[in-house]
Amino acid sequence: MCGIVGVMGRAPVNQTIYDSLLLLQHRGQDAAGIATAHEQFFNMFKAKGLVRDVFRTRNMRSLPGNSGVGQVRYPTAGSSDNEDEAQPFYVNAPFGITFVHNGNLTNWRSLREELFRIDRRHINTNSDSEVLLNVFAHELQSAASGANLDDDAVFAAVSVVHRRAKGAYAVIAQIASFGMVAFRDPHGIRPLCLGRQETENGTEWMLASESVALTGCGFSFVRDVDPGEAIIIDLDGQVRSRQCADNPSLTSCLFEYVYFARPDSLMDGVSVYQARLRMGEYLADNVARALRLGDIDVVMPIPDSSRPSAMQLAARLDLNYREGFIKNRYIGRTFIMPGQAVRKKSVRQKLSAIDMEFRGKNVLLIDDSIVRGTTSRQIVDMAREAGANKVFFASAAPPVRFPNVYGIDMPTQAELIATGRSIDQIADEIGADGLVFQHLEDLERSVRDLNPAMTQFEASCFDGKYVTGDIDAQYLAELSRSRGA
Repeated sequence: MCGIVGVMGRAPVNQTIYDSLLLLQHRGQDAAGIATAHEQFFNMFKAKGLVRDVFRTRNMRSLPGNSGVGQVRYPTAGSSDNEDEAQPFYVNAPFGITFVHNGNLTNWRSLREELFRIDRRHINTNSDSEVLLNVFAHELQSAASGANLDDDAVFAAVSVVHRRAKGAYAVIAQIASFGMVAFRDPHGIRPLCLGRQETENGTEWMLASESVALTGCGFSFVRDVDPGEAIIIDLDGQVRSRQCADNPSLTSCLFEYVYFARPDSLMDGVSVYQARLRMGEYLADNVARALRLGDIDVVMPIPDSSRPSAMQLAARLDLNYREGFIKNRYIGRTFIMPGQAVRKKSVRQKLSAIDMEFRGKNVLLIDDSIVRGTTSRQIVDMAREAGANKVFFASAAPPVRFPNVYGIDMPTQAELIATGRSIDQIADEIGADGLVFQHLEDLERSVRDLNPAMTQFEASCFDGKYVTGDIDAQYLAELSRSRGA
């Protein structure tokens, strides 16, 4: 999972891209990068670390230009230790392209072999994003008429990318002396949206993973990029779009609404905040069926993403709501930190318990999800150490029982606490006196209630169904072996 942004402006865009990446920092904390276009040159700087640590004044000064792209990285395919795999990526032929990608290709290994054996293009990292860039570049070269590049050629290239690439991808690319191109995979698994801003110099455009990056930088949300659609913004700020996939269908990732996206984002016509409120309502009904409400003195969220669900659950069940955990804002999100050892160490640094809210009480803790279970176990232990009598636990998401191959770093079943365990066994593993999970149909309803046009979802980590149709037991076994599991 990553955060990407592209800006076609009328004035220098380096500060705007920097600000937008800060607003998308929750989507990736491993590395950050910006590439701008100025006259006939691209300027780029990228490095490992948080946005505020990567870019200094001297780096910002080295990024002139009225258009550019940026990314915050959360590593999936490839290695988090390799700084060369930070984005944006660049190729000089054809035309010169800078490129940012959010998602994960499922056939990147076979594509890499095709690129070398058939297309004669060399890939210098293990990043699926570099593979996708080179597929796009090759198809641009094939579709273009000599040195001339027009809209038809770009749309034709994206159409072939859709036929060749499998998996999840939202892409923003900048082509030298042409403009900006953005496209989304035919299932729309990863989000991408378009915004505009009127200035005294003319109209400016921004593309970003989440609407919060647009509105936080003064842009108005225009719309989401449709699954399979490609959008061109030329150097004059004119926008054209075309559907480039044969059978597109919106199949948004449910985990975006559960955890990754900011609550103040609007995604595929759905307010993330309102969706999490609905999750709390449906979870409340399940809690009422599974637990004795008279045994619960207080409901507490695990900050921050579970707060809307916890508030709504407490209100629906007429239970007391308290903030028992305080979050250190300067510690990153533990789920997306590379490496289990880092996650374990950071939980107690990230959260501290207010003893008076726990002492002698039966508490119901609400979290957005339970993935590996390590964090949940430590949180339950912290509640008991603070004096809780009993600790119940509820998850706004169903049990995560299957690998995710579309950009979420939980790809092996061996890492998932719910794999092969009953709910009671999971409760024992995390040390809870009772455990309740959201039902998958209720999670889907939480989103569909707000946009009835969404009839299907990418929910593979919950149900094991992979919408791209290319994932089987052999693929998952190989993925597990490659991770050393």
